[in-house]
Amino acid sequence: MKTLKQGDAVPNFTAKDEQGNTISLSDYKGKKLVVFFYPKASTPGCTVEACNLRDNYKALQEEGFELLGVSADSAKRQANFKNKYEFPFPLLADEDKTVINAFGVWGPKKFMGREYDGIHRKTFIINEKGIVDRVIDKVKTKDHAAQILE
Repeated sequence: MKTLKQGDAVPNFTAKDEQGNTISLSDYKGKKLVVFFYPKASTPGCTVEACNLRDNYKALQEEGFELLGVSADSAKRQANFKNKYEFPFPLLADEDKTVINAFGVWGPKKFMGREYDGIHRKTFIINEKGIVDRVIDKVKTKDHAAQILE
């Protein structure tokens, strides 16, 4: 798993969001972008994390951040997740893992003694030039916005 690091240029990616709209990195040129990866829509940790970002969305926007959530869920599952919790930001349905692999967040994980491949919960803060400013490896799901704003 080769994860993007601070100082790396983010490869241009294109993926569909929960409504089938095409979203590319180039859409955010000149803006600060937070891309947060989560393992699965509507699971407890992912819900807490995304709701924390929703609840602090205004503060994040005031600091100039745009947000983009990414998982390998289907567009339908992402749409249900977004509508249920009224998220004000797009959720990419990266079923073919294009964006997930571009950022290097797919790899071996352990859960309850079982090892398997999956999405690592990580957040990337990307500057206006498309360079990774910061990577948050240890996401605090209940307090994630504060980690981004620190």
